[in-house]
Amino acid sequence: MQELNALKEQIDVWDGLQERAQDAQDLALIADDDAGMLSELQMEAAALEKELEGREFTLALNGKYDTGGAIVSIHAGAGGTEAQDWAAMLLRMYLRWAEKKDFATEITDMTQGEEAGVKSVTITVDGSYAYGYLQAERGTHRLVRLSPFDAGNRRHTSFAKLEVLPIIDEDIEIEISPNDIRIDVFLSSGAGGQSVQKNATAVRLHHEPSGIVVSCQNERSQTQNREIALKILRGKLYAVEQERIAAEKARLKGENVQADFGSQIRSYVLHPYQMVKDLRTNVETSSPQTVLDGELDPFIEAWLKTQVGT
Repeated sequence: MQELNALKEQIDVWDGLQERAQDAQDLALIADDDAGMLSELQMEAAALEKELEGREFTLALNGKYDTGGAIVSIHAGAGGTEAQDWAAMLLRMYLRWAEKKDFATEITDMTQGEEAGVKSVTITVDGSYAYGYLQAERGTHRLVRLSPFDAGNRRHTSFAKLEVLPIIDEDIEIEISPNDIRIDVFLSSGAGGQSVQKNATAVRLHHEPSGIVVSCQNERSQTQNREIALKILRGKLYAVEQERIAAEKARLKGENVQADFGSQIRSYVLHPYQMVKDLRTNVETSSPQTVLDGELDPFIEAWLKTQVGT
């Protein structure tokens, strides 16, 4: 149902754009030299073009988890109190960015810094394409500024690392199709004498898709043994699915990189000049405060465009 609703939402957006474009065409046919109508038509055409560009861009976000929410963790790196304050600044920046996108956010874990800022913090960002966009921010972020914690007012360099994971549905539902199971029945083993089973009550289940085999022979009836064997099989399949999710998370998290010199993806320079530059795409701006206030889309979109088709 979630997938169906997401697809319906996308279709509704494109249908709405098509309807607006048709209305604009109809207006153009009757506008003639009416200055008011022509002005309205120009504004609508510009708005349609801008929204179309944005919507076409989201079509490139076709990864398995791109349409869903994200888990963002920020870790202070080299730089002590400076780095912890920088991690807090990044937290504010991403919360502001999410607010501009109308994404819902929640701080799920936070370790405060010893003097200022945070040592680490984790937030969930829930909204359409949240992970698709935020995956562009994964890596080390570097700040250069005059330190507010240095009595000598000297320039310091600080680092913080961003980890971004998709929100993966972990409500595992194990459904076992009878067609996937081969059932063998056999005599239960006993101590001999009167306790030896005369009927085949033991059950062995072969789950063909996974290759898992379980058996049960403790109960006196075949039905009871089959029910217990199914419970065991369901538990084993649950464990396999948990391992798969853990492996997927590890793959998405990627190699652990230290937040230090030489590993940064973006530099934020507040002194001796003003600049934010992405070292992967060379996109830069001379207005770092605007970026720190959440204007991240130019950097995010530039990086995502480099990933199209890769």
